[in-house]
Amino acid sequence: MIISFMQLMRIAVSIVAVAVPHSSSRGPFNTRAAECDVSLWSHVYKPVRLTQIKKCVTATGTITESNADDDGDQHLLLKLDPGQEGLLHKKNLKKKDGALVIEIVCANPVKLKKVDGACDGYRNAIALPAVGSRVRVTGTYVVDRHNGWGEIHPVSKISAFR
Repeated sequence: MIISFMQLMRIAVSIVAVAVPHSSSRGPFNTRAAECDVSLWSHVYKPVRLTQIKKCVTATGTITESNADDDGDQHLLLKLDPGQEGLLHKKNLKKKDGALVIEIVCANPVKLKKVDGACDGYRNAIALPAVGSRVRVTGTYVVDRHNGWGEIHPVSKISAFR
């Protein structure tokens, strides 16, 4: 059986040991792994660019920005509720105005050829929250190696609340 480089990288990401997070466990940081959909990793474009810190976390806050990326993901910024600051890195503070990046994979049409089929045959059913919505977000907590900020990527679920 011959597998592609992207398939190999997806397998490698799924078996990588998870490091202990740098943050405290204050706030709604720890979540049961069963609440996260690990199959979403097969739809992450170049998963090796993301270092998994925690397999499954939940964060709450307010959506302050939402944009469709050319890789098919919906890129959102989440201004965290108090007590979750441990999810933020220096780059979140400096480049994202103190917000946590969250990404819903394959939420939009893919415009980049280099995505290598990560979204082929799959369209994410997560409803996109409006800017200003207060939400609870669950997914994998990672550090984007290229940008240096913390993210929940991929997002497994988002629910609105007051």
